[in-house]
Amino acid sequence: MDAILNIAPAAQHWVNLVLIWLGFGTVVAILVRCLLPGREPSGMISTILIGVVGTCVGPLIVSTIWSIEDFNPISPIGFFASFLCSFLFLLFYQAGMAVSKRRRHDRD
Repeated sequence: MDAILNIAPAAQHWVNLVLIWLGFGTVVAILVRCLLPGREPSGMISTILIGVVGTCVGPLIVSTIWSIEDFNPISPIGFFASFLCSFLFLLFYQAGMAVSKRRRHDRD
């Protein structure tokens, strides 16, 4: 049974990284939702996806702008960048959904 559950160390490393990023993105998404209250048009899943995308894009922007070579995205600076990027993504998403809803309402 143990032989079936053993995977290569490289695969285990990637599984761990994906789980860490999903967890980090989820925490960021929940905190962003606390600052942007209101009815979410698509629910919590879209909020978590926006949090995960913001968690990937935010630190990438920071490390690119400041040319930080050994930048750890799972750090206080990475958290702030993730939070800010996710906040902006969710804000634009909500604004886009509101405009879309208003256009549909005006057509009717």
